[in-house]
Amino acid sequence: MDLSKCFDTLDHEIVISQFKQRVTDSSVLGLLRLFLESGVMVGATLQATEVGSPQGGVISPLICNVYLDRFDQYMKQRGHRIVRYADDILILSRSESAAINAQKVATSYLECELKLKVNKTKTHRTTSDGGVNFLGVEIFTEYTRIQTKKLQAFKAKVKSLTGRNVGWNLQEVIKQINPLLRGFAHYFKIANCTRAFKEIMGWLRRRLRCIQLKQWKTPNKLHRRLRQLGYTGRFPRMRMQSWRNAASPQASYAMPNKWFHKELGLTNMSETQTGVLVPDPLG
Repeated sequence: MDLSKCFDTLDHEIVISQFKQRVTDSSVLGLLRLFLESGVMVGATLQATEVGSPQGGVISPLICNVYLDRFDQYMKQRGHRIVRYADDILILSRSESAAINAQKVATSYLECELKLKVNKTKTHRTTSDGGVNFLGVEIFTEYTRIQTKKLQAFKAKVKSLTGRNVGWNLQEVIKQINPLLRGFAHYFKIANCTRAFKEIMGWLRRRLRCIQLKQWKTPNKLHRRLRQLGYTGRFPRMRMQSWRNAASPQASYAMPNKWFHKELGLTNMSETQTGVLVPDPLG
């Protein structure tokens, strides 16, 4: 299930009543109301906020979770199994008829009791055989994979930081992209994505070799590097700004994988343990 503009349509009185169930300090509740009613800037104009919590506000995710806790408890009392992350909701059923009933019950409660709007376009019923999209992953009966659009967006971000004209030395480039690699790997490691991580790392190392080749400028510096590593003989000359040559044997010998990871400190996503770890029932 998907909610339309959830953060923008939270009812202030319901928010306060939900917090009152756990918080008795009137000063805290007063501060919460001030936050809700503080208004937002639209251009150069301050616009009052009679409903909703500003999306992107530091406390908005907490408010949303407290607000929707009523929905969680209601569905639990009726025997429905749900998974919810902020306003993204999965309701798990064993049959299509049960799913239809659960959708009706959930929609009625969300719209009538909590005054939210269910997005009819994005809300749908599906099966695990057909795949369930949730929080950037696609869940199937026997495996889970990263959504294609998330992989494409991640590679586009990495590509923007590893252009041949980036202007940084290789160590600085790696320093810039390491947090991105660690964050992506740790978020998506629950999926069965070992192959995807290996492909990304191979593609990334080729981009980094391309940067280094261009910064060396002439084949002589590449050949000097190869001789320092113990390679002998005659080396063919090559274009130092060629994407194709970044995958050549000379480039791979001069800049082996372990050089990136052991010496330059490049985070290796392909070493991440992926997939759901099932505990041993025998302990």
